[in-house]
Amino acid sequence: MNDRLESVFAAIPACNTFADVACDHGYIAEAMLKRGKCRMAFVSDISAKSLSKAEKLLAPFIKAGACKGFVSDGLDGVPKADCALIAGVGGLLITDILERTEKAGKLPQSLVVQPMKHCDAVRRAAVNAGYSVVKDFTVYADGQFYDIISLKFTGGGEMLSEEEIKFGRTNIKERPQAFRDKIKEKIIKLVSYAERENIAESTRRAMLDEAESLKKYV
Repeated sequence: MNDRLESVFAAIPACNTFADVACDHGYIAEAMLKRGKCRMAFVSDISAKSLSKAEKLLAPFIKAGACKGFVSDGLDGVPKADCALIAGVGGLLITDILERTEKAGKLPQSLVVQPMKHCDAVRRAAVNAGYSVVKDFTVYADGQFYDIISLKFTGGGEMLSEEEIKFGRTNIKERPQAFRDKIKEKIIKLVSYAERENIAESTRRAMLDEAESLKKYV
């Protein structure tokens, strides 16, 4: 597995049944089974062709009855699992999956998500669905920054500030190096863009103000 997948894998708690949504090649499910972090793995993808790649990798576990594949839109056609992973897809797709899964009464006790964008929307949707944050942090892997959000279903009551929704609770509290580096990169981009000659003054000022507000995180 690459560094991103290893970081995601490390955030997944040990469980009895594990579901990997949009599983791609099935590397995470294979690691969960091989390293003893689950006893049964469900892998799913909306595309039968894509799912076949994971089923090929996981063939020994499927033959042993420790893994099953499902052509499914999100968790719709997947048995309820103790823990689910949704990684490497857009945040708006994740929020849609969460809303549908909540209506179906199939929300897993533990959930790990790694949105490619719109992380704020995912955080808001997860809390609204009854999850509490276990850990929510930024990692730098394979030349990019990624946010990994580990959640536990508590039925509600969790409150996140707008700051935590935007940046992640663990990032705000602990300021990990990857988060600080991500903010530094954002500041540099804002200032660089604001220095362009053909930019409106109002836009320039807004960008410089945002850059200044971000400095407290680094």
